[in-house]
Amino acid sequence: MYLPYISSNFHQPKHDPDPPPSIEVKPEPKSDTVTAAPPLSIGSEARQASQASQLKPVKYESNQSRPFLAGKRKKDDDSISGWALSDSDDDDDDKAKGQSSGQKDPPPKRSSPKLKKAKVEERPPSPHGRTYYIDEPDDFFETSVPPVNDTYRFYLNKVTGLEKRYNTGALHIKEILSPLFGTLKESVQFNYCFDIAWMLQQYPPEFRDKPVLIVHGDKREAKARLLQQAQPYSQVRFCQAKLDIAFGTHHTKMMLLWYEEGFRVVILTSNMIRADWYQKTQGLWMSPLYLRLPKGSPETAGESPTLFKRDLLEYLGAYRAPEITDWIQRIREHDLSETRVYLIGSTPGRYLGSDMERWGHLRLRKLLHDHTRPIPNEEKWPVIGQFSSIGSMGVDKTKWLAGEFQRTLTTLGKSSLRPDPPIVIVVPAGGSLPYSIQTAQKQLWLHSYFHRWQAETTGRSHAMPHIKTYMRASPDFTQLAWFLVTSANLSKAAWGALEKNNTQVMVRSYELGVLYVPSAFVSDTTFPVQMDVFPATTSSTSFPVPFDLPPKRYSSKDQPWMWNIPYTQAPDTHGNIWVPS
Repeated sequence: MYLPYISSNFHQPKHDPDPPPSIEVKPEPKSDTVTAAPPLSIGSEARQASQASQLKPVKYESNQSRPFLAGKRKKDDDSISGWALSDSDDDDDDKAKGQSSGQKDPPPKRSSPKLKKAKVEERPPSPHGRTYYIDEPDDFFETSVPPVNDTYRFYLNKVTGLEKRYNTGALHIKEILSPLFGTLKESVQFNYCFDIAWMLQQYPPEFRDKPVLIVHGDKREAKARLLQQAQPYSQVRFCQAKLDIAFGTHHTKMMLLWYEEGFRVVILTSNMIRADWYQKTQGLWMSPLYLRLPKGSPETAGESPTLFKRDLLEYLGAYRAPEITDWIQRIREHDLSETRVYLIGSTPGRYLGSDMERWGHLRLRKLLHDHTRPIPNEEKWPVIGQFSSIGSMGVDKTKWLAGEFQRTLTTLGKSSLRPDPPIVIVVPAGGSLPYSIQTAQKQLWLHSYFHRWQAETTGRSHAMPHIKTYMRASPDFTQLAWFLVTSANLSKAAWGALEKNNTQVMVRSYELGVLYVPSAFVSDTTFPVQMDVFPATTSSTSFPVPFDLPPKRYSSKDQPWMWNIPYTQAPDTHGNIWVPS
C-alpha cells in the first residue's frame, strides 16, 4: 500500500475538502488555557466519528527517522491551528436527488447556537498534539524582496523543514503580507477555513490593526463560532457569501490587498490556518502591483489583454454583497493591464444560454477554445489533474468525468477533434485527502486513473499536496499546452454539471483559479516544463510544475487513503496509525 511520509498524515484527515454537506467544525480563537473538552458534535455521523477519533489517535512506537521534524520544537504551543474538520462532497448526488431538475432546495434546518456573551469558547486540544509544530529557522523568512518569478508569478509556499534551496523563491503568508510588497492600508481575506487569531499574527505589527474583511460561507453554529473568534479584534468585519444551493461551500481563497502604493490580488490554495502554511504543498498566483489610474480615466481603462479586470469585477459582483462594494470601486480605479492570466471562477447558481460559459468548467472550455491552438497528435497529450479532494461522480466514468468534464479538459483551440487522451489523476495517499470508503466503493472505476504524488523537483514529496492543479502535457512531459492553479477539487459541485439535456449548468460552490495559456506569454503554442524549479530565478520562460513528471501510476498494491477505515499495519513516518472511532 502506498503510504509515504506525509506531513500531518493521520492526525489531520479531512480538512478543507470540496463541499461538505453539513456544517464544519473550525478552530476556535486563542485562549490562555487549553481544555480537553471535545468540540460540538454537529453535522453528519461521519464527521462526529472523525471528531472523536482525532482526539484519540493511536500512537505506533517507532525509532525511524522523521525528516521534517528535526529541529527545535516549541515548548508550549497554544496556536492550535489546523483543527479544521469537514467532509468532502462524497454523497452530494444522493442527497441532492430531485434538485437537478430545477427544484428549489429544501429549507435548511435551523438551530440556535448557545453562546455566552462574555466568554470566548476554549479550543479543543490540537489533533497534532501541543508539540507538533517546530520553530522555523532564523533565516526562514525573507528580509528583502525574494527572487520572485516575474514571468508567471506562480509560487509555491515555504515548507518548514526543507533545505533552504527548496524554499528560495517560495512565499510564506508572512512575506505576502509584509512591507516587502507594499504599505498595507486594508485587506480582504476570502477563504473556507479561518483561525482568526493566527491569521492576524501573520500581518506585521505595523499592519495588524488595519481593517480586515473576512468573506466566508459559514452558517448557523459555524458562523457563530467564527464571529466568536473575532470578538477580541475590532478591526475584523465579515461578509457572508450567499449559498443558495444545498451542499455548496465558499471554497474560494483570495486576498485583496490595498496599499498606499496601489493594489494587489493574490489567488491561492491555502486556508487561513497554520497547518496549511506549515508542511503542506500549496500554490498561489500573486499579481503585479496595480497602480491607480489617473483621475477621469474611462471605465475601460486599465484592462488587460486577458480581460482580467472585467472578470474579477464580475466575480465580486456575483456575491451581491454591500460589504464588497467599496472594493469593486477601488479595483475600477486601478490599472490591471499587466495581468497575463485568465480568471476562472465558480459561483453558485443554475445558468442558461450564454451564461453557461461564465463559470466552472464551461468557462475553462470557452477559454481553451478561444486562446489555445490545436496540436499535432494531440490525442497522445495526457490531461493531468492533481487535487486534494474527490467528490461523487457516478457509477461509471461516462456520467461526468469522461463525459462533459473530459470534453472541457481536452479542448484545444477551435478544432472539432474530440480525442480520448490519457487522463492522469495525481492523488496522495494520506490524511489531507478526505475520501471516504462509501464514495470509493461507488466509483472503483476511478482508481484506475490514480497516480502517486511525487515532487523531488521541488523537494516536496513528503509535504502533503493541498494544491490543486490541472494541465495538458506532451507525451514526453517536456511541454505544456496550458496550466491551471485553482481552489477547485475534482467534483461536480466545484466545476458544475450539465442538466436538462445540456441546456443549463448547475454550480454549487464558490471557487477561483487562474489559467495560464502560452499565447498570453510566449509566441509558441506550448510552455516548456522547468526541470529544476528551485532555487527560483526571476527570468525563466519554462513553467515551474510543482511535482514530478511523468507521474507514476499506482501499483496493484496501492490504494488511496480513506479517512474512515483503520490503518493499523502501516504506520506513517510520524509513527502513527489511524483507528477511526
